[in-house]
Amino acid sequence: MALYIVIGVLLLLLAVLLWGYNGLVRLRNKVNEAFATMDVLLKKRFDLIPSLVEAVKGYARHESDVLVDVTNKRSTANRGAQLKGEVRISDALKELFVVAEDYPELKANGNFLKLQEQLVRMEDEISLSRRYYNGSVREYNNRCQVFPMNLVANMFGFKPMPMFSVDSNAERQAVNVNI
Repeated sequence: MALYIVIGVLLLLLAVLLWGYNGLVRLRNKVNEAFATMDVLLKKRFDLIPSLVEAVKGYARHESDVLVDVTNKRSTANRGAQLKGEVRISDALKELFVVAEDYPELKANGNFLKLQEQLVRMEDEISLSRRYYNGSVREYNNRCQVFPMNLVANMFGFKPMPMFSVDSNAERQAVNVNI
């Protein structure tokens, strides 16, 4: 009888171990999917920037330092723009739109307006994607850190993942852009 109890307890522990491991794998895959989705959106924005810069160039020749800055930030970000570096691109684009404010002809240009609309839509999608990523990371990290799953996570090497966050106070400030 005692042997059946021991076997039953061992089978129960094995079932909990398998359930915990598989759950952690599913959550880790969800985090990876969320990051990949955000990465795809960042690439789309990355590809849209040259068209936007070209549209502004014709009107804002003496604002070349802003245009160069946007182009440089785009080129220094790798194609798989990681969480930290892509915030700099957002800031440079905000500066570009501030420059565009000084050119009424540019603001009325159909191509510029279309590009600007695409970029605004893209930024909204990126924002939603960041929230989804952070929610997925929170769920995964909670599972890795709450007892008894933390035992399974430690046993199989599941480590907490980083949230998307803004590093500097300057990046947290609201930017006043009138477009």
